Amino acid sequence: MNEAALLNRVRKLLDKATATTNPHEAEAFSKKAAELVARNRIDPQRLMRLEASDALEIREFFLGRGAYVRARLALLMSVAEAHDVRVVFASSPTGMIAHAAGFRTDLDVVDLMYTSLHQQAASQMASVRRGAPAATQRFRRSFLFGYADQIGEMLGEARQSVDREKPASSKSASTELELQRRVDQVEEHLLRSFGRVRAARAPSAAQAGGWNAGAAAADRADVGRARLPERPAIGPA
Repeated sequence: MNEAALLNRVRKLLDKATATTNPHEAEAFSKKAAELVARNRIDPQRLMRLEASDALEIREFFLGRGAYVRARLALLMSVAEAHDVRVVFASSPTGMIAHAAGFRTDLDVVDLMYTSLHQQAASQMASVRRGAPAATQRFRRSFLFGYADQIGEMLGEARQSVDREKPASSKSASTELELQRRVDQVEEHLLRSFGRVRAARAPSAAQAGGWNAGAAAADRADVGRARLPERPAIGPA
């Protein structure tokens, strides 16, 4: 599958996950998209095709301002880390801007998945109400942090699971070296573009109830893990 076809298929799956109001359908579409991405990322033939056409880039993500901005950043970084994209951020007069460094094809996938997963989280957060506006805001902020953390865990597990399932014939030393070389190139590109960056001050603590609710929401939006024994299997998307 070429890159254009891959992105088009992933986009359609994520659009369906975002549009449906059925959590089981959203889970199936998101899971299928993540598995599709993971399988193509470690395909040796794909790496060979990308050698001449792929390029290192810096892409900006405008995250806005206000109570939820650091939680949005956490979600972006969870998705980026799973696809060997590195993120730094800075404040601007109009809000926070995240700068993502990576190969163009990986950035395209990160862009798609972050947008879809954020929209899915936002639709669930919108229904949450607490006794006072400030309490609602604290809960929703914590919800998004918990959601971001769990998404990162699941994307990492999806990648490891797909790698374990690959036949031994496709797991060559040269493929592993090429994947590591791409990671090293991204790190070098980030350093050239921004030099030394300072570690950010840790965000304020999240509320346990909101965090747990967000993690549970991410768990329902399964993005590639093996089926849990106590949950029914879902048919193909």
